[in-house]
Amino acid sequence: MTSTRVLVLNPGSSSLKASVVVEPGDRTDAAREIDWGVDGARTDARRAALEQLIAELRDGRELDAVGYRVVHGGERFREPTLIDDAAVDAIAELDELAPLHNRVAVETIRAARRLLPELPHVACFDTSFHATLPVEAYRYPLPGEWVERFGIRRFGFHGLSVAWSIERAAVLLGRDAGSLRLVVAHLGSGCSVTAVDGGRSVATSMGFTPLEGLMMGTRSGSVDPGILLHVGRHGVDVEALAEGLEHRSGFLGASGSTAGARELERRASQGDEAARTAIAMFCRSAAAGIAAAATALEGCDGVVFTGGIGEHSQAIRDDVSRRLAVLGVGRQGGPDVLVIAAREDLVIARRTADAAAAR
Repeated sequence: MTSTRVLVLNPGSSSLKASVVVEPGDRTDAAREIDWGVDGARTDARRAALEQLIAELRDGRELDAVGYRVVHGGERFREPTLIDDAAVDAIAELDELAPLHNRVAVETIRAARRLLPELPHVACFDTSFHATLPVEAYRYPLPGEWVERFGIRRFGFHGLSVAWSIERAAVLLGRDAGSLRLVVAHLGSGCSVTAVDGGRSVATSMGFTPLEGLMMGTRSGSVDPGILLHVGRHGVDVEALAEGLEHRSGFLGASGSTAGARELERRASQGDEAARTAIAMFCRSAAAGIAAAATALEGCDGVVFTGGIGEHSQAIRDDVSRRLAVLGVGRQGGPDVLVIAAREDLVIARRTADAAAAR
């Protein structure tokens, strides 16, 4: 069987992860990561860093295709898509709905297409996984004319991470993925919870944009919409509102000092009350999101923790699990608790190889 060597570029809100994956086989030849900080949309060093990274990964390797993680695909993009100029422009048009992500993805795609023009380039979308949401899960209780005019619906995000979590959970539990009922908590700079029934998304916490749902690094997550009306009536304009909700909320807003979970845990251990409060708020938010997602299932076989915080912070996992004891988490006969390293790159590589082969 012919192998395909895929350069995978995963531009996130806090980092750029890159790897060379050989398919079939999920063999990773090389991997690099560039840390943008917790608010990657605001760094000016992305292009030069990307060019250097591609040069390093390409050195001595023959590449066959390039695959990208793109956060928001809207209604148009529901499958992996071969990228041309029109596709890039369409992804850019969705920037308003995912300003911390799509803008960075478009910059990454344009730069990589310039550097590697001879290769097929494929976009894989986080939102596509949630195309299975039932109407009661994706419809908002808003005026019908708003829904129609603006295309408002719940899209959901972190779909590539959830897809990998399902696959790994099936292996770890010795079960067929189609029989599993899981709640997947992707906790990192961005956070979401997804209920999965037989491999299908049936509920998820992020919505029309990646701003809804759980408290995050610099994003607020869900808040009383009356607060937004109130501050708007008192002089906070739309741009200032977006700035506050996207860049100055979450861990950063609650602590007043940092958006990094690891740094907050360090400060909390030294007696910083604001840091302790921020972590407690986060754990409460995550537990509530997991509990809410579980109500979309008729039973729960496992709770999966993934993402940077979900994988690496045992203290936060333990706190969240303790709060879920009412659902039987941590008790004999209750849902299994799994910690799974996020590997969106393998999912992207497979889908890119398939799309490139079918062109």
